[in-house]
Amino acid sequence: MARIAGVDLPKGKRIEIALTYIYGIGRASAQKILTGAGVDWETKSDDLASEQVTAIRKIIDESFKVEGDLKRDVSLSIKRLMELGCYRGLRHRKGLPARGQRTKTNARTRKGPRRSMMGKRKK
Repeated sequence: MARIAGVDLPKGKRIEIALTYIYGIGRASAQKILTGAGVDWETKSDDLASEQVTAIRKIIDESFKVEGDLKRDVSLSIKRLMELGCYRGLRHRKGLPARGQRTKTNARTRKGPRRSMMGKRKK
């Protein structure tokens, strides 16, 4: 089992898909990494040679921000918006959608489960 950027890649998956288990790497980034490392996209994650794993790890370290560093940057950006007091920061602070989505009927992911309100009954 290959371990890259602190993540154990899943066994039996194509390496193109297995790399997406790393936070900050999607399909397009995985394909760029594999092309740069000279690894076939169809290779299973179990079948990687140690040289290939080293090449992939080197490319990720040099040109991608992944896992902890990326999570820290995202959280600092959100914290900065909240400290500024701008509209997006206020929406983050209140736990509401920040990108203009409607909140009258949807937005349950951000708002959490419904809470019943007194006097708000269908007639």
